[in-house]
Amino acid sequence: MEGNPAGKSIAYGTDEVEESGFCPECSLGEYTGDTRWKREGALIIIASTVFLALGLYIDKYGGGGMAADLLLLSAGAVAGYRIVWSGLRSLWKRRPDMNCLMTLAAAGAFYIGHGEEGASVLYLFFIAEFLEEYAEDRARSSIGMLIRLTPDTATVRRAGAEVTVHVHEVDAGETAVVRPGEKIPLDGIVISGESDVSQAAITGEAMPVRKQEADPVYAGTLNGNGYLVMRVTRRSGETVLSKIVSLIEAAEKKKSRTERLIDRFSRVYTPAVISLALLVAVLPPLAFSQPWDEWLYRALVLLVISCPCALAISTPVSMVSGITGAARNGVLVKGGNYIEELGSAGVFVFDKTGTLTEGRPAVTDIEASGASSGKEILSIAASIEAMSAHPLAQAIVERARADGIVQQDVSGFEYYPGKGVAGNIGGIRYYAGSPAMFRELTIGFPEERVLELEDEGKTVILAGKKGDVGIIAVMDRIRDASEEAVQGLRKRGVRIVMLTGDNERIAGAVARKLGIDEYRAGLMPADKVKVIEGLNDRYGRTVMVGDGVNDAPALAGASVGIAMGAIGSDVALETADIALMHDDLSKLPYLLDHSRKTMEVVRENVIASVGVKAGFAVLAIPGFITLWMAVGAGDMGLSLLVILNAMRLSAWR
Repeated sequence: MEGNPAGKSIAYGTDEVEESGFCPECSLGEYTGDTRWKREGALIIIASTVFLALGLYIDKYGGGGMAADLLLLSAGAVAGYRIVWSGLRSLWKRRPDMNCLMTLAAAGAFYIGHGEEGASVLYLFFIAEFLEEYAEDRARSSIGMLIRLTPDTATVRRAGAEVTVHVHEVDAGETAVVRPGEKIPLDGIVISGESDVSQAAITGEAMPVRKQEADPVYAGTLNGNGYLVMRVTRRSGETVLSKIVSLIEAAEKKKSRTERLIDRFSRVYTPAVISLALLVAVLPPLAFSQPWDEWLYRALVLLVISCPCALAISTPVSMVSGITGAARNGVLVKGGNYIEELGSAGVFVFDKTGTLTEGRPAVTDIEASGASSGKEILSIAASIEAMSAHPLAQAIVERARADGIVQQDVSGFEYYPGKGVAGNIGGIRYYAGSPAMFRELTIGFPEERVLELEDEGKTVILAGKKGDVGIIAVMDRIRDASEEAVQGLRKRGVRIVMLTGDNERIAGAVARKLGIDEYRAGLMPADKVKVIEGLNDRYGRTVMVGDGVNDAPALAGASVGIAMGAIGSDVALETADIALMHDDLSKLPYLLDHSRKTMEVVRENVIASVGVKAGFAVLAIPGFITLWMAVGAGDMGLSLLVILNAMRLSAWR
C-alpha cells in the first residue's frame, strides 16, 4: 500500500500509474467494499490535527521554540509519511510524481523556517487525497450496490426437505424456492408458480415482469407476491449479475483517449515543473542578488501549485461516474473509451430483424385466389412447411396450430434452397415459397397483390398448385420503442442507417415507417461488415446496434457495438462494447445524451484544472500566492471541485 495516503486497500502503486508521472493515489481502483481505509484515514486526520493545532498555537502564542517545531514536525510526519515515502521512491526511480512535488515543498518549507506551512502542506494534501478517495468511492458505489443485490443464502430442496444454505454451496441443476418478497438468489428457470419480478436493478425496467413456468429469472432481482420454484442454471460466480459486476470493474480500468493523452503529457510535466522551480529558486539570487529565502519560498509555492492532482483525476473520475450512472439505468458500458467514441459518433446503424423488429414473424394475411379457401391454403402451407426450420415456416405452422388446423400427411418433400419447399398431399404436388420460386416454376399468381403487400413491409409466401395459388403474408412486428428511438437520435443530429437481408420493398417500407435516413437491403452478414467499413470512412465514428449474436461481425467492425437484451444472452455481454440489459431501444437517446454529458464534464474538469493551475502559477512567481493558498485552494479545493462536478453524472438521467 505504498503511496496511498488514505491507506486504502485498492490497486495503487502499479508501475503503469507511476510511470504516468501522476500520483498513484489519484487513480481509481476496484471497488472492494472495504471501509478500513476510512477509519485509518480519519484517525490520521484527528492525530495530525491535534499536533498541528498545538504546534500553531505554541508557535503564535507560546513563543515558538523546540516544542512548536516538534509538534509541527509530528503533524507533518503523521499526515505525510506515506506521501514522503512515495515521493522519495518515485525520485529514486527517476519517475518523479506529485508526491515528490509535495515532499520537496514541505522539506523546503521546514528548511527555511516555515515549519507551520510545511506541516500544513502535508496535512492539507492528505485531507484532499482522503476526501477525493471518499468521493471516488461514492462514484464507484453502484458496483457495491450490485454486489449487495444477491442474497447470501438460498433455500433449496434436498432429500425431500427445504434447507437454507450459502449461495456458493448451490450447484446448477438444484431446485430452489423463492418466497414472496425475497430476492432471487441465483439464475434459473421457473419450474412452477407465478409472480411479478422486479428486474429494475439490472435492466432499468420500471415495471415488474410477469414470471411463470419456463421463464428465466436472474440473481438479485426481487420476487413479488408469488411463490416460485426454480431450477438453478448457474452457480453464484457465473450469474448474469456477477458478469455485469466483473465487466463494470474492468470498464473502470480501461482508459479513454483523453486519459491516455493526459498520461503522455504527464511524463514530461512533473520533471519540467521541478526544473522550473529550481530556476525560480536559484536564478534571481545568482543573477540579480535577490534574497535566497524569498525566492526559495516562491519556488516551493510553485511546486505545490503545479501539483497536477486535479488534472490527473479529472477524466477517470468523470468516466467512472458516467459508467456507473449508465449501469443504474440498465446500460452496461465496458469502458470510458466507448463513452468518448459514442459521444462523437455521426451515424447509428441498426440491424432490422430482431433489433428494430421483434424477430418473431407472424402471419398477418391469408388470401385465396383460386378454388381453395383461405383455410385450405393455410393447411397446405403448414403441412409442407412443418418439415422446414425456417422462421417464416414456423410462423405459418404456429398460425395453423392456433387456428386449430390439423396438418396433412406429406410425401416427396423437396427443399428449394433460399426459396421454398414442395411436397405431395393426397397425390397432388403442392408448393410453398417465395414469388421468385413460383416464377421459376412458371406457376402463375396475383402479382399486383403481392407487390401491394410487400409495399406494406410484409413478406409474401405463396402456397398451392398450378392454377390454384393462395397468398400468406408474414410480417416481423416493429418494436414499440423503435420509432421513438430513431426519431430521438435524429433530433440529436445523428444519421440513421438500417441494414437487412430482406428485399428492397420490405426494407423500404420499414425505413419509411420509422423515418430512417438510409437503408441497405439484401445483405449477407459479410456484406454488413463491408457497409460498416464504408460508413466508418464516411462518418468517422459509427455505432452499430444489433442483437449481439447474429450481428457479432458487424458489431466488432463498428467504432462502438451496442447489443440488446444482454440480460438473457452471454454472447451479447461478451461481444458488445455497450449492452442494453433489456430490449428497450428508447434507452439509446438517453445513452447518447449521457455520453455527451460525460464528455462535457471531462472538458470542464480539464479546462478548470489547467486554467486555475496556470493562473496560480503566474501569481506564484511574483510572490502573490502563499503555501497556504497554494495547497488549500489550488490543490485541495480544485480537486474537490473536479470530483463534485464529476459525481453529478452518477445521478444524471
